[in-house]
Amino acid sequence: MGNSDIRRLDREIRATTKKLEAVRRGEWWPLNGSERRAMARALAGGAYRVARGRRAGRAEQQMDTTGSAAEMRLNAELTALHGERQRLITEAARAKAAKKSSGWF
Repeated sequence: MGNSDIRRLDREIRATTKKLEAVRRGEWWPLNGSERRAMARALAGGAYRVARGRRAGRAEQQMDTTGSAAEMRLNAELTALHGERQRLITEAARAKAAKKSSGWF
């Protein structure tokens, strides 16, 4: 439960941060399967309505809603990873302090 776990969490935090930035830019690669399907469905429906000469307002709104839901999901994931990292650091510091205080020199 040492530095290797903290390094692993740091890697996951960096990856999640990259995903969050990509979602904010409007990229689709960080989306999960259901979010991708919702985006594709809204895109296809909007394209159909525009081709028929109507507005694609609801489709655009659905795409925005799906994007912000993905952003919220990634923010929650990032918060959980930061909390877990902090817990590991605190635990390692406690173990180090206990080990240090148990010795006589």
